[in-house]
Amino acid sequence: RLVGSEMCIRDRRTPGHDVELASGFLVSEGVIASGDDFASAIHCGGPGTGGADGNTYNVLDITLTPGVPLPSPDVARAFYTTSSCGMCGKASIEAVRTVSRYDVASDPLLIDPELLVTLPDRLRAEQAVFDKTGGLHAAALFDGETGELLVLREDVGRHNAVDKVVGWGVRHGRLPLERTVLMVSGRASFELVQKAAMAGIPALAAVSAPSSLAVELARDAGLTLVGFLRGRTFNVYARADRLGY
Repeated sequence: RLVGSEMCIRDRRTPGHDVELASGFLVSEGVIASGDDFASAIHCGGPGTGGADGNTYNVLDITLTPGVPLPSPDVARAFYTTSSCGMCGKASIEAVRTVSRYDVASDPLLIDPELLVTLPDRLRAEQAVFDKTGGLHAAALFDGETGELLVLREDVGRHNAVDKVVGWGVRHGRLPLERTVLMVSGRASFELVQKAAMAGIPALAAVSAPSSLAVELARDAGLTLVGFLRGRTFNVYARADRLGY
């Protein structure tokens, strides 16, 4: 919850990296755009939270930097993010089409296809919790030119995993996440393309299919969208000019 606002974020998530999750989600919703906008976040307890000390570490109080506007009471709403696919509490595609503060279309990233095809195996190799459970999604951010793995996060929900990656960028002062590739373990949904664009990530790759709405948004935003990235084959649905053929 945002201190001083009626905005509440309720989330089913895999515990861990909770501040990243919250800050990444706020970027996705256009509330903040950088670490400078995010003052603090603390786990808080209170009546009904349970636990011997009244704190289950399931609630965060978030304070924005002075001068950063809180959501207007006219548009403040309760968000309910879940581990499922869908619109994540958004009522319509029009409501989801938030204008990013970053222009991913102008990002000069060029991706070597030989580097691109290595990313799924590198993502899978780092999924420590998946190895134990077999039930978590993952998202990883790679330097699109050197192939360096910058950060990887796992979560029961694909959207949460991406929010944690974006939140890592917020907490480390890295936004916009220029010249990077976001690699996800499932399909590429509309929401994942939105999250990438809002964080200034110019390329999104998935091991499975993109939705038609994801393709449409990627083309509109100028974001490179790759699907069915398996072995040495893949499909490019938007901004294929970034692939260095």
